[in-house]
Amino acid sequence: MLVYHVLFVVVLVGTEAFFTALATMNLRHAERTVAEEEGWLRERVGVDDPRELIDYNRLGTGLSQLQTWISLAIVLLVLYSGVYADIVAAIEATGWPLVVRGTVFVLGALLALQAISLPFDIVETFVVEEQFGFNQQTLGLWFRDLVVSLAVMVVLGGVFAAALFAAMGAIGGLWWVGAWLLFVGFALVMQVLYPRVIAPLFNDFEPIEGGNLEDAVTDVFDRAGFTCSQLYEMDASRRSSHSNAYFVGFGRTKRVVLFDTLIDQLSIPSIQAVLAHELAHYQHGHTWKQLAAGAIQVGVVLFGASLLVEATWLYDMFAVAGQPMYAGLGLAVLLLEPVARLSAPLTNRLSLAHEREADAFAVEVADADAMIDALTDLTGENLSNPFPHPLYATFHYDHPPIPERIRHIQKTADGRNERPV
Repeated sequence: MLVYHVLFVVVLVGTEAFFTALATMNLRHAERTVAEEEGWLRERVGVDDPRELIDYNRLGTGLSQLQTWISLAIVLLVLYSGVYADIVAAIEATGWPLVVRGTVFVLGALLALQAISLPFDIVETFVVEEQFGFNQQTLGLWFRDLVVSLAVMVVLGGVFAAALFAAMGAIGGLWWVGAWLLFVGFALVMQVLYPRVIAPLFNDFEPIEGGNLEDAVTDVFDRAGFTCSQLYEMDASRRSSHSNAYFVGFGRTKRVVLFDTLIDQLSIPSIQAVLAHELAHYQHGHTWKQLAAGAIQVGVVLFGASLLVEATWLYDMFAVAGQPMYAGLGLAVLLLEPVARLSAPLTNRLSLAHEREADAFAVEVADADAMIDALTDLTGENLSNPFPHPLYATFHYDHPPIPERIRHIQKTADGRNERPV
């Protein structure tokens, strides 16, 4: 049994140590490169004080690492102090059906994780983001968002957990197949449910109608061969000055959303380029390909979990009596989560290819210089690190670093200009 304990701790602690080392390497690499590229950052990206970019990323990384290690310490303490076994015993003593016991366990775990992250969320919003001028929300709005997000989490998490444990009770050892089908169905439903039901709980979405912006958007739609009547501006500025845009949904439910901060920060040609990039994900089927890749990954993880929940040693390690499947599933998730993180380079490769394809599409539909302006402007406005360490980017970046994207866009534009008429 000692061997299992050693392996368990090594997997969890070793994985976190590896990613902490990556984060440290990334910050040091950024500090060196920012010093070398200070002129480019000032003139092209619009960062007046490059040290501010480093400070923002250093504080964000430090806070994230602190949260990670404290969370891991709490998890290990709960397991090795016997609290985990006591919680499971208390749930088992109720005599409730598996569906109820499993759902209570899952919701309790989700709420506990939320409680652990709460102080870090407060510091991130009202200290780090506030210090660098990004935070725009009041404490009242933040608390209101917390309550609503918890309610959404309980409802969606409860429904999914109940369905999962119902599958466990109904089909036994093949429960992971039922869980996989639930995941695929849930992912599809969320494409419709999120923009129409969940997102409006937090933000207002106003249709973009009339004016230069609608004309510019319509022009991009026409050039891209895209039809969509649902184009919205989201009031992101109520909470943050960070900017973004996204495409969501399929069929008649698809919609394009532009943050009001993005509209304020970018020129019309740059907005067109960003919009063309987002449309490419739909036109080239990236949404479906990513969904398929995610389904494969989840299927592998669920199959691994199905093997682990049958392993008696997993329960014996922490003196969990009765071997209830939900308790084994919780322990299996702890072991499989590091494996999923370490496999990130495989999943990122597909996303990186899609982003390059989307950038090339933006060059064809819009304008290369406008796309480059959008990337540099957004990098400067968000104080993003444009110079990640290559190994860090391999594990964390599903978009190519900005300098790489700029080179790719320029190369694509040059190739288009050299085509014979």
